[in-house]
Amino acid sequence: MSNYELMVIFTPVLSEEDFKASQKKYEDFIKENGGAIVNSAPWGLKSLAYPIQKKTTGIYWVLEYSGPTDLNEKLKIQLLRDEQVMRHMVTKLDKYAVEYNYKKRNGGFAVTEKTEG
Repeated sequence: MSNYELMVIFTPVLSEEDFKASQKKYEDFIKENGGAIVNSAPWGLKSLAYPIQKKTTGIYWVLEYSGPTDLNEKLKIQLLRDEQVMRHMVTKLDKYAVEYNYKKRNGGFAVTEKTEG
């Protein structure tokens, strides 16, 4: 099982209930196909760098999961069929990225203060 990160940009006209239903749909899809959810982070409404489908904003969602390699192709087909999804990207995470994400989630980074002398 490999570790992956999925970023999805949903259309900005979704209601809060529709957004949560879409998140649950994809989380359940991953679980049904032998994957496991590590972390789900909805980022909310953000402006886009360039217009997509004549829209300048989108609802971002980042999902970290682990699963078999063939899961990604099935997931891609589901995402492309969904009209609520404007863009998506799946990234394979190496062991350093997994460790970084874990530390970031749990506040493991030390804050260093500059001293003036």
